[in-house]
Amino acid sequence: MRRALLIALSAFLMPSSLHAAQVSVRGAEIVVDGKPFIPNGASGEARFSDLKALGATVVRTYGQEPGEILDAAQRAGLKVIVGFWLGHPRLGFDYANRTAVTQQLETLRHMVERYRTHPALLMWGIGNEVEVDLSPEEAMAVWPAIEEAAKLAKTLDGQHPTMAALAEVGQDKAALIKRHAPSIDVIGINGYGDGLLTSAKRARAQGWTGPVMLTEMGAQGHWDAPTAPWGAPLEPTSSQKADRVRRYLLTAKQAGVGAIPFLWGHKQEVTPTWYSLLLPTGEWTETVEVMAAIWGGTPPGGTNHAPRILALTLAGPSRFAADGDTHVRIAATDPDGDSLKVEWQVMAETTVRSVGGDPEPVPPSFPEAIHEPHPDGVRIAGLPPGRYRVFVTVRDGRGAAATGNLPFEVL
Repeated sequence: MRRALLIALSAFLMPSSLHAAQVSVRGAEIVVDGKPFIPNGASGEARFSDLKALGATVVRTYGQEPGEILDAAQRAGLKVIVGFWLGHPRLGFDYANRTAVTQQLETLRHMVERYRTHPALLMWGIGNEVEVDLSPEEAMAVWPAIEEAAKLAKTLDGQHPTMAALAEVGQDKAALIKRHAPSIDVIGINGYGDGLLTSAKRARAQGWTGPVMLTEMGAQGHWDAPTAPWGAPLEPTSSQKADRVRRYLLTAKQAGVGAIPFLWGHKQEVTPTWYSLLLPTGEWTETVEVMAAIWGGTPPGGTNHAPRILALTLAGPSRFAADGDTHVRIAATDPDGDSLKVEWQVMAETTVRSVGGDPEPVPPSFPEAIHEPHPDGVRIAGLPPGRYRVFVTVRDGRGAAATGNLPFEVL
């Protein structure tokens, strides 16, 4: 009784700044408390103060319990796109199974009812790439399912828009959402590479007139990357990624389109560095610096700049016998003149090729393969036949780092 009275009293005394924001869609704009709002930010669960300092305004989730994230975002001054995970047919979810669909909708109902008044809530993200890896015919079951979920969210909460995140926009996905899911207010486009330069325009060309967001974005998807002769995708260095993302963020800014570089954290997907903006040890990479520059903020290191990798090359063969070796050469620099620490690592090439960001195990490391490491290069030898990558991490000792890797094969 006393606890309930205290809760009621605290709600009554809550300052207006902690009340749920009034969020709406006005033409192609997202409007928060009567003012246009550009949702720039990232997907992640930590270091929100650093993210806010970059000039970010939002955090995006995918379907996890959002309570702690909403609270942390509120403390940092960020809004949250609260994602609800819709089952993927490619993973076995059957939208013809009404029992399964009803259970999924009930889970959504509980989430919306619980968090619809949270002051950090910006909008509801209804699904993420639900249509991925499906034929156009198979995907036809997905669009009405997105509509059913979005309609439920809007019925329960008329104060926050709904968004659907698509795996690229293609030539017709925005049109399909408009036709089959009219309760979706915002189109989210997950894209990697130069398609980001035209994705918003292509959505408009399909007849989409509402807000557009780049809900995931990065320098290059591994599925589009050039490959080694044995099929291993070639990952750009962190400096090459930053150069590309700079173009994409500038294009989005000029178009008034919000952008969410992926990932504010780190994960294994092809490699531990391909989509990671942060290292497991906490250092930030050059793309984070680019985000701050475009958004008018400050990177975690303040005026400190991340190291740059000017060149990373094999000075020996990319395929060699088990009793042979190869050499790697690196040229790196630091804009601030900081002394750089160069670290080398060899890992097995992943044997898992996940789809849509599915979880992957981290491949094993082979420290015994590292010989004569120094700041300009390393010799690789002593490995059994197999496929591997040599990774380099360049740290400035002030919280920033550069990364790169090269695949090779032992015969």
